[in-house]
Amino acid sequence: MSLENTYRGYNQAKKPGYDQLITHTDYGTPAGEYLRRYWHPVALSSEVTNTPLEIRILGEDLVIFKTTENKIGLIHKYCTHRRASLVFGKSESKGIRCCYHGWLFSPDGEILETPGEDPESKQAKLVREKFKLGAYPIKEFNGIIFAFMGPPEKIPEFPHYDAYETPYDKRSPYKINYNCNWIQVLDAIMDPVHTAFLHGQSSGIQFSKGFAEVGEIEFYERGTQYLGANIRRIDDNVWVRINELILPNFTQAGSAFAADGTKTKYFGRSSFTRWVVPVDDHHCVAIAWANFGERGDPIEHDNKEGYERIEGGETIDRTFEEKQKSPGDAEAVEGMGSISAHKGEHLMPTDHGIMAYRRHIKKSIKSLQEGIDPQQPKKNGDLIKTYGQDTVLRVPKRNIDDRKFIKSIGSTVMKLQFDTEKMPNKDRDNFIINELSNMEKSGAF
Repeated sequence: MSLENTYRGYNQAKKPGYDQLITHTDYGTPAGEYLRRYWHPVALSSEVTNTPLEIRILGEDLVIFKTTENKIGLIHKYCTHRRASLVFGKSESKGIRCCYHGWLFSPDGEILETPGEDPESKQAKLVREKFKLGAYPIKEFNGIIFAFMGPPEKIPEFPHYDAYETPYDKRSPYKINYNCNWIQVLDAIMDPVHTAFLHGQSSGIQFSKGFAEVGEIEFYERGTQYLGANIRRIDDNVWVRINELILPNFTQAGSAFAADGTKTKYFGRSSFTRWVVPVDDHHCVAIAWANFGERGDPIEHDNKEGYERIEGGETIDRTFEEKQKSPGDAEAVEGMGSISAHKGEHLMPTDHGIMAYRRHIKKSIKSLQEGIDPQQPKKNGDLIKTYGQDTVLRVPKRNIDDRKFIKSIGSTVMKLQFDTEKMPNKDRDNFIINELSNMEKSGAF
């Protein structure tokens, strides 16, 4: 064989391009405007004090602070007077005061005072009446602060997911920064195959031996909801694990440590309830609750190391050599570069979920450009129903094609959950758990 048919480095030295439509998220960009039609978490409650905190979200430099009366404000970084940074501002009872000339701004951006100027002067009155500091509405919920950064006339209802009602023993807010574009991190949730290799083979056993089984893969597309099912055979058990994405960036999965496929589990819920939010085009942040208890992960992982391992398989503060020996999600996604060269990808059938959700986002972006608002998460019954979960059933092999057999079990488990969507949340959970137990005992699969 000639060398020209083997070594292709020179012919492929030009770096492929990337998909600008979904990766650029600054104000005014197509994806930026799409994302600004949704609520996003922007900080943990524990981070926000009377001392202003500088944050960057969707390419905007912002300051988040708490007044001395404990009202939270999310504002543009620069004072409207002479552009001094409000990260050096002083929190007061009614708002934040600029350090440079003492202008006082309320959490909603109103200019309350312009000291140093005659308060009765035409110019001072005009600026107080006509101008505002940029500010965004926020909602503090269970230790996480959410913001709506879109047009105020387009503000949607704050979405209420059934995961908020799941009886976990404890929900612990956490935040993990990534040095790459948001799409790279979001892709991983719709890539159930990667768990077998990255978390079970390439890096050794990061969670349990069961993760190393590749399993059978199924995808479900349900409006703005995308589900990736990995159905594994673990000895006499069948493990149905669901990764979940609700557009644009809400994600859940099964437990990290509580399920390994060896013990029966009925509709165990997600180890995290998580959003992947663009910081700018080259950075993003995962803001989430780690969920502990019978329906989530063991409480002994309720610590910094536990959150990091639940998030990506490994801890963050490791040497480069340690990361090479045992890479986690951060190394996999950041190693692609700050923006992955999408046009150099060779997507395969197991990447169906990635292709499908990206296609949906692109379609929604183009529709928004035509004046059609993107679809919000859909309620079913009392809440938005979610599916990130583990179900482990004792179903020994039969004298039939086991790959098809375990796939059919996965389909049965999911159909049961879909068919009960409109039931009240507590009743639905109990019904699903009882039905799964009865199916297992009766051998109904």
